[in-house]
Order: sequence, then C-alpha cells, then structure tokens
Amino acid sequence: MCAVEMKKDSLRTFAGRGYNIVPHPKHQRLYSIQLEEEVVTQFLNEVQDISVEQLEYIPYQRLIVADALMQLLDEDFQTLVCTMLHDRNSGGFTIGLQGRTSSTEDYVKFSTALSHLAGVPNFDAMSKKYYARFSVKHTDDSDSYLRQAYRRFTLHTDGTYVDEPTDWLLMMKMEEEKAVGGSSRLLHLDDWEDFDYFYNQPLGKHPFVYKAPASKNVSEEVTRKTFYMWNNKPCICFIDQFVYPETMQEAQYLSQLSRSMENSAGVLELELPVGDLVMLNNRFWLHGRAGFERNESLHRELLRQRGRFLQ
Repeated sequence: MCAVEMKKDSLRTFAGRGYNIVPHPKHQRLYSIQLEEEVVTQFLNEVQDISVEQLEYIPYQRLIVADALMQLLDEDFQTLVCTMLHDRNSGGFTIGLQGRTSSTEDYVKFSTALSHLAGVPNFDAMSKKYYARFSVKHTDDSDSYLRQAYRRFTLHTDGTYVDEPTDWLLMMKMEEEKAVGGSSRLLHLDDWEDFDYFYNQPLGKHPFVYKAPASKNVSEEVTRKTFYMWNNKPCICFIDQFVYPETMQEAQYLSQLSRSMENSAGVLELELPVGDLVMLNNRFWLHGRAGFERNESLHRELLRQRGRFLQ
C-alpha cells in the first residue's frame, strides 16, 4: 500500500501534481506538504455544498471530500501520505490551507479529507463524533490537563484508555487569540536517549490499567503494556494522567519514565499556524504542549482526529 520509499538519510523533496513535499524546516524527521494555492481554492469550491453536519451524519461524505482532494492531485499523493506515516524514520508531516480561508467549517472538511486518506477515524467519545474540537482558555474547570492553559501537558500517546487501535493522530489549529507559548512538544521514540533503559526494565512489559476521567465519556478499563512491538519495531503506549499502578515500584517506574521523556534533548517544540495541521504515527511519536503565558483573553481552539490505518 505504501510503495514510495522515504528514508531519514536521504530526505528529499518530492514534486507531484499540485503539491510539493519537502523536509520540515523545524524538525529533521517531519515532512512539510505544500499544496498549490489553486488546489486549495478548487478543493474548497468542490466541497462547499457539503456541510459539516453532513460529514457528521453521513459517513460516506467523509470519503467524498477525500476523493475531491485526490481528484486535484496525482495518484501518488495518498500513497505518500501513508508512506510518511508508516516510515519509522519519519512518521509525520504538516500541511495547511495556505491562508486561503479562515472558516473553521473548511478546516473540518480539509482535516477530514486528510484523515480519510490515511485510514478510518475512531469514534471520539468525548465529542460523540469522529472528531473533537476543544478550546483552551484563561480559566478551566475540566478533569484533565487537555484544557489547562498554564500547565505543561506532558508527553503521551493517544488512545490509551480505549479498546481499539489508535495508529495515527491529527491535530489542527482552528482559532487563536492572545496566545503566547503553548507550542506542540514532540518526541520521536528513537530520539529518546533513555529508551533502552526503560524498555529493558521488567515493568516495561507489565500490563498497566488505564481509566479515563468522566469528561472522556469512557467507563471501561483497559490494560496496556508500556512497550510493545508493531511492524517489528518497539512502540510505546503511555499517558501519566490515566494509568493506575498498583505498587510503589510501578509508580516509581512510570514517574521516572515520564520525567526522563520530559527532559529529553530529543523533545522539539513546533508552532502551527492557524489552518495548519500535524499528522503523526501515534505508535512511536509522543506529543504534548508547553504552557501558555498568562492572559485573560487567551483563546485557542484545536481539532483532533485519531484512528487506524486501512489494512
């Protein structure tokens, strides 16, 4: 399914019909996909009569908007998207709408097109849709760090507390006002200096219990090992807020693991403009968010989709 090879030691540009792919200027592992402005304009025109409500209520419409994008590009584009996400040396890219629109409805349509080139989004119990939109503001009374602006949102993978595969993650910046700081913090598992140490500890293969807070609308408990194999490579499943160790030894292991990742020199911060998204392989990328500077007028809205690859 992903026949185009892209390797870390030979990061290169790729020019297709209506787009270019180049190494990301801010991260050596990521790619940047640059759509031609005319392609963006044509795509928005093609999908203008498909409402977000239709995307939510009629699942096949999500594939219709993906097809509308593909009709403007060449047949390699979907293969390249999949290749970048599967590629262990990379596993991610950024892409945006080139400032051609500021409509959040257009952002939902575009992110839906991208996600459905990679696979199928999971149902998001928090929003009760295939995607979630959430805001970060000056004040917050939620039960997790997701919306708490002035606290660092520690590195984690998504889908830890749901009983379904979460292969990839898409995050898109929808709106932003008076927001200083709050950059995305990213860590590729192979850039973590202490990986071998924690991977080889007996507790690295221990099945921990994960439970979600009430706001996630998920009542089931799941057990997951911190490290596991996928495509013959070690991967990670972890979030500090939702894992429930049973012993002091287990708690110490998880605390030291999280602290080590947070302090890793491999962590890089990424700023996304409004209307851009980042898509990552959720199995070997960890993500988080730096704290914002205090401002009573702070507002940022994000969109999230996460799901599984097509087999």
